[in-house]
Amino acid sequence: MGKAKKRSLHLGINDRFSKLSRQEALDTVVEKLNNGDSDVFALVTLFGFSAEEILEAGASYEAVAGIGSILL
Repeated sequence: MGKAKKRSLHLGINDRFSKLSRQEALDTVVEKLNNGDSDVFALVTLFGFSAEEILEAGASYEAVAGIGSILL
């Protein structure tokens, strides 16, 4: 994880995580989307996930289409 992401996490953008790998962030995004929680914008934009990455990790197509406006 780069310095800027560490700094952003340290400043409180995601208060629940002190260190977060890309894979852990992707797992969190998929879990939240599958539970119907659309509050994943910060993680998706911070790590720059694409729709393909999120779909391959196990999210449903409908959930990914719902957040399509922020995906790369």
